[in-house]
Amino acid sequence: MRDLVLALNPRMYFTRVAVYQGNSTLFFKKINHHDLKEGDYPLFNDQAANRTSVILKELEENDIEIKHIKVVIGRGGLIKPVKSGVYKVNEKMIQDLRCSEFGEDVVNLGGLLANGIAKAIDGAQAYIADPVVVDEFQDIARFTGRPEFKRRSIFHALNQKISARKYAKIKYSEYENMNLIVAHLGGGISIGAHKKGRVIDANQAYDGDGPFSPIRSGSLPMGDVIKMCYSGEYTKDEMLKKQSGQGGLFAYFNTHSAFDVCQMRDAGDKKAAEVLSAMAYQVSKFISSLYVCFDGEPVDGIVITGGLAKDDTFVREIRNRVEIIAPVYVMPGAEVLGALSYYGQMILRGETEIKDY
Repeated sequence: MRDLVLALNPRMYFTRVAVYQGNSTLFFKKINHHDLKEGDYPLFNDQAANRTSVILKELEENDIEIKHIKVVIGRGGLIKPVKSGVYKVNEKMIQDLRCSEFGEDVVNLGGLLANGIAKAIDGAQAYIADPVVVDEFQDIARFTGRPEFKRRSIFHALNQKISARKYAKIKYSEYENMNLIVAHLGGGISIGAHKKGRVIDANQAYDGDGPFSPIRSGSLPMGDVIKMCYSGEYTKDEMLKKQSGQGGLFAYFNTHSAFDVCQMRDAGDKKAAEVLSAMAYQVSKFISSLYVCFDGEPVDGIVITGGLAKDDTFVREIRNRVEIIAPVYVMPGAEVLGALSYYGQMILRGETEIKDY
């Protein structure tokens, strides 16, 4: 056992953890954090020390010799806009994550956990890769109808990029030679236009742009939102939670689990069927809208990935609407840990540039 990679994907109530040696998975576990009460941890960042100790304990109890871990790599969070690639966790990044300088979200824990665990292991180094703020937008995609606001690049960069590269490989091509639309269907839904290796446009899913999702409200009628903000019934934090965290399927069914809602639909619940169909309709509509980003060039494929890609009924409703644009290829499940391992092995082999933040 030597030169191990530890990959970390923090989610709202759990952390997915995996240890890799080369292409072999030595350890995988979904570590639950139901004991973390919101009142004790007002911000996700406040959970870093607790989650770090729990993860280290799990590794020890499962006979993982942490002294052999050389790369600790976490999902990248809300930091300043960066180019695609691998970044060493440094003090500036830690400061931005802890202060939520660019937004507060559970994904910020990726870099903080990697840093905390790496510091506990002699010879280990902490990294992130393809954080959610990877920015390759074309300038025209940044405009809004108000000069005070610009559209930002915040999307599931890690999963979208690795899925696009896998699709290119399946087609015996290179990612940099293809035009693709990639739809990540998870707790949040982000859809990106990948033109010759660059994501030139995508919905700003974190702030609610685009389709609604299991936890986000998606694009809403702005007039109604403004009126609700000034109704005096809700605080700023309550309004933000309505948009992200308590929106989408949660607002209709009081569950963050799309799987639960799909089961309700399959059991004959008409409301669940109607709402899921509406979500699939909105996903299809946004996929179709990205066709114009390629300036008349053909789209080589539409890749559907993420947890909801496992639901055949949901995917079929999307496929039936968009396959006229390009062939649809489904990669069920999130590739976060696998993608982080891929980058981790490249770090160990010296095959990727380590960028400074």
